[in-house]
Amino acid sequence: MGRLFLVNLEGKIYSCKHCHTHLALCDSIVSKSFHCRHGKAYLFSKVVNVTLGPKEERMMMTGLHTVADIFCVKCGSIVGWTYETAKEKSQKYKEGKSVLERFKISGPDGTNYWVNHEAHVSGSDPEDV
Repeated sequence: MGRLFLVNLEGKIYSCKHCHTHLALCDSIVSKSFHCRHGKAYLFSKVVNVTLGPKEERMMMTGLHTVADIFCVKCGSIVGWTYETAKEKSQKYKEGKSVLERFKISGPDGTNYWVNHEAHVSGSDPEDV
């Protein structure tokens, strides 16, 4: 394995909860109203220090999307997914953006989000759809 080059962000940062690698800035949040299997998720306009998994079609609450899982470049943990294409015209704004699952990242103040096992959430799109 070669040398790992990481992007270091400045400001209020979301990072991998396992290895604390910087992933995104607070200023890059597009929406906080997304959900995933583990609870809350945030849509970001830009993320760094991630690798892409294979593209696949997924049926989500807002329709069919082509997505790729994203992994922390340092520790390999899955941290969310990125939208490649959206089939529905109203969902095109997601293309090229990434979702980070709140359960898998640490917040700017170092806090972690804990799963509420009593609330079962299915799907991975905004609740206000």
